[in-house]
Amino acid sequence: MVIDDFGTAYASMSHFVNFPIDGLKIDRQFVWELEATSGPGRALVSSMVRLAAELGIWAVAEGVETERQAQVLREIGCPYAQGFLFSRPVPADTVANLLRAGAIDIPTARTTAGRGRIAAR
Repeated sequence: MVIDDFGTAYASMSHFVNFPIDGLKIDRQFVWELEATSGPGRALVSSMVRLAAELGIWAVAEGVETERQAQVLREIGCPYAQGFLFSRPVPADTVANLLRAGAIDIPTARTTAGRGRIAAR
């Protein structure tokens, strides 16, 4: 089970106690804040990544659109990211081919730390 849009709306911290959570998806509004030169954006994303690591679950940042956002996520240590920077949406058969070729890495339940890091460009 994954908590989607973590940090917004109904993505409550109580889910960690009440459900078997495997990962959390950091909402794109926090990722967009990584472009700012000041403000709480970096601290919030960093805290979410550390929280996931402490709980032994994986974190993925949603909505990554710029190299700057990806760079900050690498610096923070966020293990996974998704967004237009990496790929526009593709048909299911294309995803299946990419998976077979080992071109993409999908986080699994209780992924070990360090696996699937956001690669430097």
